[in-house]
Amino acid sequence: MTEARGKGTALVTGAARGIGRALAVALAGEGYAVAVHYRDSRADAEETARLCEERGMPATTLQADLTDPAQARALVAAAHGAFSGSPLAVLVNNVGNYVHKPLLETTDAEWADMLGSNLTASFATCQAAAPLMREAGFGRIVNLGYAGARQLVARPGIVPYAVAKAGVLHLSHALGKVLAGTGVSVNVVSPGVIETSVSQPLREIPAGRVGTVAELVDAALYFVRASDYVTGQELEVAGGWNL
Repeated sequence: MTEARGKGTALVTGAARGIGRALAVALAGEGYAVAVHYRDSRADAEETARLCEERGMPATTLQADLTDPAQARALVAAAHGAFSGSPLAVLVNNVGNYVHKPLLETTDAEWADMLGSNLTASFATCQAAAPLMREAGFGRIVNLGYAGARQLVARPGIVPYAVAKAGVLHLSHALGKVLAGTGVSVNVVSPGVIETSVSQPLREIPAGRVGTVAELVDAALYFVRASDYVTGQELEVAGGWNL
């Protein structure tokens, strides 16, 4: 076990690359030791950890398949105990598969994977992290959602994804209410079309451009830095998309 100084430990799921990597590195810059979660991409996760360490904070990699609730809960426990004197303070649920496919061609396995990786994973990690944070009197949970999930518009190509993200939003609202006043906040950052997005329908974005990963990270950091009085909220990073 590595001894860490700082604000505590931040666990970022799906942090091997892309948005998850950017979130992990930013949290290291904020003074958190970082637990870098990955499922298959060990080498990429190790690179993320190295980049976190360049920010002056310790980092470790942790493997888990978060579609399995038992593994998701074990991941939280491992992150909580990864660094001596540095309990879990931040949980960012970034992991979540995305498949764009006609609704009537979506397989059972694809449906289960998108709900499992987006919604079930968030439920299990939040359920495991909440008691630890409540006991410590401090915690910041940031779940990644989907712009427009509050008032879903039918998009037949991404139904399981949209259903899962609507569930993440309701889960976050409910958990924010349960934990209000304990020092723990639960909030949602909901991206629209980001530079890393699989599809980029520019004509549908009032701002006329895709969002950047940096803009999404800034939104997540707002909730991490904010008082626990800011809880149960959603911040869309979408340039007016899906309004």
